[in-house]
Amino acid sequence: MILLPAIDLKDGRVVRLRRGEFDTVHQVADSPLETARAFYAAGARYLHLVDLDGAKSGVRKNAAIVEELARSSGLHVELGGGIRSMADLEAADRMGVWRMVIGSAAVSRPELVREAAARYGARIAVGIDARDGRVRTAGWTEDSGLDYLDFARQVVEKGVKVIIFTDIDTDGLLTGPSYDRLAALQAAVPGCRIVASGGVSANEDLNRLREMGLDGAIIGKAYYTGAVDLARAVREGGAQCWPNE
Repeated sequence: MILLPAIDLKDGRVVRLRRGEFDTVHQVADSPLETARAFYAAGARYLHLVDLDGAKSGVRKNAAIVEELARSSGLHVELGGGIRSMADLEAADRMGVWRMVIGSAAVSRPELVREAAARYGARIAVGIDARDGRVRTAGWTEDSGLDYLDFARQVVEKGVKVIIFTDIDTDGLLTGPSYDRLAALQAAVPGCRIVASGGVSANEDLNRLREMGLDGAIIGKAYYTGAVDLARAVREGGAQCWPNE
C-alpha cells in the first residue's frame, strides 16, 4: 500500500486543521521542503499536498513552494486545492506535479472530470469528501445533496481511475479511519484505486487499511504528533511504487 504523508500549505506554512475548519489552523512545521525531505528519508516516495489558499480563493499563491516540492523533494507530489479548470491542471503539470486532485469542481463542473481523465488518465484523482455519507463541497461547508457512493460511480463512469475518500467526521481527530464507508466504496467501484484519507491514528490503522486492499493511505496529523512511525509504516506497507509507473 502506498503511503502519502501530507503537507497542508497556508501562507507558505505547513499547517493542520481539524475537520477542515479554517479557524482551527495551526502551524506544525517550519519548512515545507525540509518536511518533505524528512518524509523521503523515512522511505516515503509520495506526498499529498493541499494548497489551502488555492482551495479557498482559487489563487495559486503557493505556486513557488509547490514547484519546489515537486522538483526538489524527491517525492511524487499529489496536489489538491483550487483545481477548477483545465488551465489549473496544465499549470500544475508545468510545475512538475505527479497527480492532480479535483475536488469541488468535480461536482460543479462534471464535464471537467471527463476532459481531465481523457487527457491525463491516472494522473487525475477525484477527491470525495463526505459527512454522514453525503458529498460536501466549498471547503466542506456546503452539502451537495449527493450520496458519496452514487457520486463515486458517476466519476468512474467519466473515466476516473483514482478516488481519494475523506470522511470529514474523522479528519484530524486521530479516531481511526471510516472502515465501513471505505469498504462500501470498494464494493461500489470495483477496479477503481482508492486512497483513504482522514482518521489515521496509529500504525495499526494503516495495517488494517492495507489488509482491506486499499491502494493508498494519507497520513496527516498522526505523523506530526508522532502517533505514526512513518519509517515503520513504509516497511510494513511494502514497495512504494504506484502501479503502472
